[in-house]
Amino acid sequence: MSQDIAKLRNIGVMAHIDAGKTTVTERILFFTGITYKIGEVHEGTAVMDHLEEEQQRGITITSAATSCPWTRNDQKYTINLIDTPGHVDFTVEVERSLRVLDGAVAVFDSSEGVQAQSETVWRQAQKYNVPCICFINKMDKIGADFEMACNSIVEKLAANPVPIQYPLGASDDFVGFIDLFDMKAYYFEDDPKKGKVVRVEEIPGDLVDEAKLARHNMIEAAAEYNDELMEKYLNDEEPTNDEIKAGLRAGTLLGTMQPTLCGSALQSIGSRKLLDAVVDFLPSPLDRHSVEGHVPGKPDQTIECKPDPEAPLVALAFKITSDTHGDLTFARIYSGTLESGTRLINSTRDRNENVNKICLMHANSRELVKTAKAGDIVALIGLKNTLTGDTLCYKKDPIVMDAIDFPEPVISLSIEPKTAQDRPKLSEALEVLKREDPTFRTEFNEETGETIISGMGELHLEILKNKLTRDMKVDVNVGQPRVSYRETITMPAKGEGKFVKQSGGRGQYGHAIVQIEPFHPENPDEDNIIVENKVVGGTIPKEYINPTIKGIKDASTTGVLAGYPMLDIKIDLLEGSSHSVDSSEMAFQQAGSMAFQDAVRKAKPILLEPIMKLQVVTPDEFYGVVQGDLSRKRAEIHSTEQKGKVRVIDCYVPLSEMFGYATALRSISQGRASYSMEPHKYSPMPENISQKVLAANA
Repeated sequence: MSQDIAKLRNIGVMAHIDAGKTTVTERILFFTGITYKIGEVHEGTAVMDHLEEEQQRGITITSAATSCPWTRNDQKYTINLIDTPGHVDFTVEVERSLRVLDGAVAVFDSSEGVQAQSETVWRQAQKYNVPCICFINKMDKIGADFEMACNSIVEKLAANPVPIQYPLGASDDFVGFIDLFDMKAYYFEDDPKKGKVVRVEEIPGDLVDEAKLARHNMIEAAAEYNDELMEKYLNDEEPTNDEIKAGLRAGTLLGTMQPTLCGSALQSIGSRKLLDAVVDFLPSPLDRHSVEGHVPGKPDQTIECKPDPEAPLVALAFKITSDTHGDLTFARIYSGTLESGTRLINSTRDRNENVNKICLMHANSRELVKTAKAGDIVALIGLKNTLTGDTLCYKKDPIVMDAIDFPEPVISLSIEPKTAQDRPKLSEALEVLKREDPTFRTEFNEETGETIISGMGELHLEILKNKLTRDMKVDVNVGQPRVSYRETITMPAKGEGKFVKQSGGRGQYGHAIVQIEPFHPENPDEDNIIVENKVVGGTIPKEYINPTIKGIKDASTTGVLAGYPMLDIKIDLLEGSSHSVDSSEMAFQQAGSMAFQDAVRKAKPILLEPIMKLQVVTPDEFYGVVQGDLSRKRAEIHSTEQKGKVRVIDCYVPLSEMFGYATALRSISQGRASYSMEPHKYSPMPENISQKVLAANA
C-alpha cells in the first residue's frame, strides 16, 4: 500500500457518454504497467468494463476501481483510479465515486466540447469540491477544435481551463502537441515493431508565435497563485517550470483553474503527459480539507478527521458489490489504519462488523493486503450489515460521517416471477440489487399483488432485469414502464385530524390542526417537505410533538389523488388537544396524518410529472423532422446551436413522452442522430393528460 500519503492520488475519470473515458483509463493502465495489452471499448476487451453487459453495449455501467504506480522525476506515486459511467441512468455511480475522490480528470470530445452529461458530472464534482484537470480527447476526429472545446468549458461550465499544451494539427492532420513547459513539439508516429513512438523536435516556425502566446497565458494564470512567479512576471523575467507548476497546482487545488491537455486516447497520444499532470496538479489526501463527522446521535458535535495513519480509524463505505463469496464493500479510509481480521462498528447503524480480508482492486481482480491506511481506497470482505454511505470505525472512537445523497427514481415497472418456485429467488435477488444500487427501489402493491421496481431510466431497469435473468438465473415477466409522478398543492389550506378510539379499557386520543402552503426550495437538493412546530401553550404536550410530525411526514409519502409521493409543501403544526389518560404517541401520529390529508384535499392538489433535460445532436438534413417530432412530444426547445454540419438541440420534455425514443430517433434520422437525457425537475401536468393518468389509476 501507499507508504507516503503525499505520493497518493485518488482520482476519477468523468465525462459525457462516448467522450472516451474508458479508453483514457485503458491507456493509463497500459502505460503504468498494470496491463500488457491495451483493451478497447469497441472490441469489448476493455479491462475496466468487465461486465458482460458493458462489453456488449460499449458503455460503462459500474464504476470500476484500480490501483496503479507511476514514476515522475524519480519519485514513485500510487494512483487509485475510478472509471465512472457517462450515461445518466448510472449517475449514482458518479455521485458516490466523487464523494470519496480527491481529484478528477474531466474528458471532453474535441469536436463536441461540453455536452449535456458533461455539465451534470461537472456539477457533481463542484458539489464535493473536487479539483479537476481537463483532457480534450479525440483530437484526431473530424471536426476537432481545441479552442472551441476550451471556450465551451468557459461558457457552459463557468470554469477556467488553462492550456498547458497546444495541439499540432487537428482531425486527420493531428500528429501530436507542443508542451508549453519545455516549448518542444512532440510528434507521435506509428512503428510496426514498437507501436506509437515519440519524436521531440523544435516547434514548427508557423506555430512559434501561437505557442509563445499560449505559454504567456499559462504563466499569467499561474502567477496569481505564486508570489515569486508574480514578481518575475511583472519584471518580465523568465520563471522556472517548477514555479509555474507550483502556481498552477495552487489554483487547481482551490478549484479556480483547470490545467488542460489535449490528445487522442485511441492513438495513445497524450496519455503519459496526462499521468504526469495527475501527479503534478491533482491533490494528495494531505492537500484536501479535513473531513468532518459527528458524534453518533449528536449531529451538532463535530469531529475532524485528518489523513493521519496514527489517528482513530474512519472509513466510508461508498459501494457494495455482490460476489459469489459474499459482498465486497468498497471503502475510502479517511484516517487511521485498518488491519484485516479486526472488528469494527458500523456507527451509522450501530451494528458490529468483522473485516475478514482487505483487497486492493483491479477492475474485477483483486490482491489481498494485510493493512490499509489513511488515503487508501480498498474493498473489504466479511461485512454483513453495511450499506452505501455508512461509516466504519472502532468502537472506542465512534464517529458518523455525512451520508451520500441519491436522486429519487423517475421510472418504474411491474415484475413477477414466471413460476411460483421463483418467487423466493426473486425476493432475494431484488434485495441484493437494492444493496448494490441505492437508486433502485422495490415495493409490493397489496391491492394488485404486483412487485414494482423503480430506477433512473429505461436503460437502468433493462440492465437490472438482464442481471436478474442472466446472472441471478431468475426468470421474470416485466410490465410496461411507468412514470413516477408526484403530487403537490396549489393553495394554502387548514386541516384537522382527530383520532379517537374506545374499545374497552384505555382508549386512544390524538388531535392536531395544521396549516399547509405551497413551497419551492431554492436548491433542488433541499428537503421539499418542511414541517415546523408552531404549537404554543402546550395544546399538544411536548412528548407528542415529534410523533405528530412523523405522522405528517409519513402521510406526505402518499398523495390523496393517486397515491404518489408529495412535493413542495410547507406544513405548520398549529395546535391540538390531548387527553390525560388516553393520549399516546400512536394516537398523535394518526392525528397528524389525518390533519395533513384533510388539509391537502382542501388545497386543490394536482399531479406533477418529471421533466427531462434532453440534448439531441442531429445532422442538418434531419433537423426539421427531429424538431417536429420533439414538438409532438410536448418538448420546450431551449436553444439550437450549429456545430459544423450538425445541429445541437437543447430542450425540456416530459419523461412520459420519451419511452422508446432511442428507436424512434434512429428511425427518423437513418440512425445518424443521437441524444442524451437527464432528470431536470417536476412540473404541473396539463389538465387533459392529468385526467387520463388519474383514470388509469382509479
